[in-house]
Amino acid sequence: MKTNHNFYSNLAFRLAEINLGKTKKNPSVGCIIVRNDSVISSGVTSINGRPHAEFNALKKKISFSKSNMYVTLEPCTHYGKTPPCTYIIKKKKIKNIFYSFYDPDERTHKKVKKFLKNSVKLKKIDIENKNFYKSYYLNKINKLPLIDAKIAISKDFFTINKSSKWITNLRSRRVSHLIRSKYDCIISTSNSINKDNSLLNCRINGMNHMMPKLVIIDRYLKIKKKLKLFQLTKKRKTTIVTTSNNRNKISFLKKKNIKIIKLRKLENKSDFKLLFKKLFISGSCRILVESGLVFIIKLFKFRLINDLYVFKSNTLLKKNGYNNVNTKFLKNLVLKNRIKVNLKNDNLYKIRFK
Repeated sequence: MKTNHNFYSNLAFRLAEINLGKTKKNPSVGCIIVRNDSVISSGVTSINGRPHAEFNALKKKISFSKSNMYVTLEPCTHYGKTPPCTYIIKKKKIKNIFYSFYDPDERTHKKVKKFLKNSVKLKKIDIENKNFYKSYYLNKINKLPLIDAKIAISKDFFTINKSSKWITNLRSRRVSHLIRSKYDCIISTSNSINKDNSLLNCRINGMNHMMPKLVIIDRYLKIKKKLKLFQLTKKRKTTIVTTSNNRNKISFLKKKNIKIIKLRKLENKSDFKLLFKKLFISGSCRILVESGLVFIIKLFKFRLINDLYVFKSNTLLKKNGYNNVNTKFLKNLVLKNRIKVNLKNDNLYKIRFK
């Protein structure tokens, strides 16, 4: 019987997706071990990035001799805080390694073959998941985080509902919480948070503890003092980016366990790139922007947004609908790549800008 290598490779990617956004600066990797066309073990990069997927898959006390390994990224060959994964692969006598991406880290890039020599056969597989490591490549090559954004619109292209807090239905909101869990940082603005009194966390059973870092753009320190998000700042890393020197407000925020990033100005593209570099250095590798259209359009014009999630309701808001910017941007969005998820009367699209 012919082995379906793509099936096992895609299975490894489904594993890697579980911890996407939760492995700090390490990539989330999936690993499947197969012998005689049966999966005998599996592993994914641990929360916070260690141990690696290959180690987690091979730590079982069973024989792995002459098995095939399917791994989403070429195994590491360098010593860091832990020994290289190629060490345990060789020790456990894996026969073949099938992987889909080269690691852009120069300490490992295309070095696995030389490290393993003739003890293990290697084969690179081309699969569907072409953009899976987009954030990791940006992190390693450009020293910048991946920046995606999310919006909700009505059928008639409004983003504000005058009669309700919501544009989309409950299913869409739950999926939006799931999307948040794939990022290690959420960016919003004080204007959006003041208006919605939002928490911007993952309110899904079993995932309530997953709270991406929150960064609030608040140039003039207009954030209100009585907001729900202050209930979480003891548990959640929260940062406010400002150009203000309001000492009383800064003192209040610091007492709430909020970090302050003070910038001279935050207006043009270079200012924002400087901010995103600061956030990357502090550990934010995958950022999701959830704010009003004014801020999102500004980042779009600066060509800083990679992908945009669009939740579109099938409801016409008519006179109850409102936008604080021209609707031309929304109407020009090409809604083709629909994500296959059951949202009842809503639809979810992902638009790739880069």
